[in-house]
Order: sequence, then C-alpha cells, then structure tokens
Amino acid sequence: MTNSIPEIRDTDLMFVIGSNTTEAHPIIAMEMKRAVRRGARLIVADPRAIWLSEIADLHLQLKPGTDVALLLAMSHVIIAEDLVDHAFIDTHTEDFGAVVEASRDATPQWAETITGVAADDIRTAARWYATTERAGIYYTLGITEHTHGTDNVYGLANLVLMTGHLGRHAAGMNPLRGQNNVQGANDAGASPVFYPGYQRVTDPEARARFEDAWGVSLPPEEGLNLNVMMKEMARGRIKGLYVVGEDLVLSEPNATEVERGLNQCEFVVLQDIFLNETARFADVILPAACFAEKDGVFTNSDRRVQRVRRAVSPPGEARADWEILCDLARAVGYPMPDYASPAEIYAEMAALSDKFSGISHARIDAEGGLQWPCPTPDHPGTPTLHGDGPIRGKGVFQAIAYRPSDELPDEDYPLLLSTGRTLYHYNAGTQTRRASGPMSKQRGNFIEMHRRDAKIRGLSDGDRVRVSSRRGEIEAIVWISPRMRRGCVWMPLHFPESPTNLLTNDAGDKITGTGEYKVCAVTLSPVEGPGLEAEAPAAC
Repeated sequence: MTNSIPEIRDTDLMFVIGSNTTEAHPIIAMEMKRAVRRGARLIVADPRAIWLSEIADLHLQLKPGTDVALLLAMSHVIIAEDLVDHAFIDTHTEDFGAVVEASRDATPQWAETITGVAADDIRTAARWYATTERAGIYYTLGITEHTHGTDNVYGLANLVLMTGHLGRHAAGMNPLRGQNNVQGANDAGASPVFYPGYQRVTDPEARARFEDAWGVSLPPEEGLNLNVMMKEMARGRIKGLYVVGEDLVLSEPNATEVERGLNQCEFVVLQDIFLNETARFADVILPAACFAEKDGVFTNSDRRVQRVRRAVSPPGEARADWEILCDLARAVGYPMPDYASPAEIYAEMAALSDKFSGISHARIDAEGGLQWPCPTPDHPGTPTLHGDGPIRGKGVFQAIAYRPSDELPDEDYPLLLSTGRTLYHYNAGTQTRRASGPMSKQRGNFIEMHRRDAKIRGLSDGDRVRVSSRRGEIEAIVWISPRMRRGCVWMPLHFPESPTNLLTNDAGDKITGTGEYKVCAVTLSPVEGPGLEAEAPAAC
C-alpha cells in the first residue's frame, strides 16, 4: 500500500476494484463506510452486487476477467479529455506515450461490448477519479488472480501515475493483503525473486551482501513461483517439499493435479498449527505454535510493523517456527547462529536492508508500530510512500492490451465460475472450521447464482447440484442470489468436503504465476438425495 489504512477516512473518492472488502477485509471496510458517511464518493467495480455496491455512488458490474478493458477505457477518457496531471507526468514518470498509444482505440463504447458496463458509467468513473484530488484505489485478489493479473495491476498503476494520485495523503494505490502478515512474509524474503527488503536475487551486489552475512554461496537465478512448483511436482520433477502454514490441497487451483504431485513427491514435510488436507500427504509433521504462543512481529497491509507477544505457552511439542527452522538448519549442517529471541533475527534482517534498518523490537515496544521505509533509528516511519516522487526515481507507465481469460464458457460448460472468501471463514478454514461461531453461520459449500440461470435449469434455493469443470466435479447447495450477473456463478473455497479448487484453472499469470481462480467454465446438474449442510451467507 502506498498509503495508510487510517488515511481512508480522509479520502474524497475510493475506487474499489476486485475486492469484496466487507467480507474479506472487514476492518478496512469500516474505514470505507466512515468515509462514505463523511461524504466521500465510492466507485465499486465488481461482477457481484457486493455490500459496498449498495452504498456506492457508482457500481461498475463488469463481466469477470474484463478488468483490463475497463481500465484501458478509463485511461482513454482521462487522456482524451485532458484530465491528466501534466506536471506530475513530466517530472516523475516515463513512457507515458506508450500508454497514450495503447489506449487510443479503447473507447468506452468498445469497453462496453466487452465488460457489459455502460459507456457513460465508464466516463463518469474516469472523470470522478481524475478530477478528485484525494482519490485512492483499493484492490485485492479479484484483480490479481487472473492470467492477466499483472496487466490489471499495471492498468491501475497507469491511472495513478497519469492523474498524479501518488505521494498524496488519502490517495495512492493500495493492495489489501489477503492474509495476516503476508506483507511481512514478503518483506522477509519469502519470495522466489527477492531477498529480505525486496533486493533481487539476480542483483550481484545484493547477493554478495547476503553471501557475506550468511557465509554461503547463493544461486544467481530466480526460484520457481508456487504455481510453477505445483506443475513441476505433478511432472515428478520436485522430489522434496517443505510446506509451512499452507494447505496446498484446499487453496491451490486444479487441486487434482496438486494431489497427484504430492503423491509423486518423495518427501513432504508439513509445519502447521493444525492437521489440514495437505497433512494426508506428509511424511513428517512438525507442530508449530500459533500467533498467541510466540513472540515476534507482524506487518500489516500498510507496511506497519507491529509486535506480537506470547500470551500462552505452545501446547505439547509445538514450537515457534523460527526455532524449528534454526534446528533444522543445524541438523543439515549449516551453523545457524544461536539466536536468543526473534528480536535478534529481526535485527539481522534490518541490518541487511535500508527499508527496515531503523526498526527494532525495542523501538516498537517503546513507540508502537512503525511503517517502512524507516532507514534510521530516529526516522518516524513512512505513512505515505512516494511523497517526494517515486522511490525508484521515476514511475514507469506500462502499455497493456486486453486479452480474454484463459477459459471461457461454451456449450459444454456454459457458466462462468468465480471464487472467493466469505465473511465467516478464513482462507482454507484451518482455524475457522474448528470454531463453533463461524460454523454456526456457515456449515458447508454453496453456489451463488442468478435466479434466471436457476429457473432455466429447474433449480431452487437449497437444491443439491453437481458442479463440473474440465478438471473435476464437486457437490454444493444452490443459493439463488440477487447479487449475481446472468451467466455467472460464485463459490467460496473454505470446505474440504466440497473443495472448490478441484474446479479452478491453474493457468498462471505470465509474470507472477498466480492461478486464474476468478474465471473458469462450469456446468451444473441436479443431484438427488439429501443435501450437504450449507446455507446462504447472511447479509454483511
């Protein structure tokens, strides 16, 4: 996030795209609701009529997978009507001409034929966004989980740069992180392309810095992203896998191939706080401590590093992840330092990255959370990024072009399936399905669909159906919903007895490898007999 969560309450316009914020990020949604009550405009771009769209000034109910066309058309309007910030572009950006050319023919009328959004609504959204000084973009997995997810993000970044909505309070470009401490994990180098602090593994200077600190020789090549790892494992090319805090079987697309790969993998280690679906394939299980049973830091969506303090001791043989990893390193022959606490580990990371070098456990204990970049011990942290212009020197515009999703409906699979989270469950449900509160609200899987799509198939609320794609089939309960577009259906991913990711497409984005969870083709058929336990989600 370029900006901070508290800044949302000061914004004058929010453009929320690909984010069902009230269900996936309810605390951030509260700030958005406050801003709306204060008078801020709200534009929502989402194929479903989510809760935020009910209070939005404008709902762009686009067809799934057509975000690039929408963003190109918005760019076209802003450029054609000369609503760009020329001074910002001239001073702080490069390659604007490439975007001018790429969006030249992307008229709102052209985009309407692709997205289903009225041309006049596209114009209105573009004008509001470009002419509002404090305008922020908020997005999440509905933007990134596509084969063109990187292009979606480039399209949003182009809007930010051409309007100068960067380095301003209550504006910017703000990805909402999907899980606790995802930001912190990336900061710490849990990536195939970065060392801690976003230093590229292909950079000889960065590599030398970490080789010297760690006393090892490091490979100069980038590693494999998760989607590629799963495909390579299914081909028998990965012999060992170490899974930490992740339920691959439930959360990865095309789960049948994931299971085939796990069955072929010669040695699988699972490190987690509970047994999950992936545990069925593990040769060794290492019990880990949960957040309340260990010390350390979490970094939230707006780059704020905050302390986590142990409240209770880990049960049984469970241990903090860092302790397990250190002992494992020593067992395979690496002389891992004898760290006394997570504070020492963070200090080592901070010493190797300018972004974090002013942050320490002791300082957070004394002052509260700190937002990176924080380069020195007396630096206050950075609530808003790029205040003096883009950190890298100049922001680079990226020319993009619309292309359809990898798999679209046809005669055999006439419905377009998208997936996501519900308010009551969290990701693979490893924790929430063990809690009576969430389970009392939502006990099993369902498929949300338009009433006309249900009627032509002779389906009613609560009917049991078989949902099939080219990759697998599962059963779920029908929920006829006013939120859906015709021809589209939606399912959550939380339930192992009806694993939605048996259906989804593992075709990956060309840069990140992220699977196309948000678009795949399915068909429905009724199933006789008692239904699975499920119910429509309550209104948010």
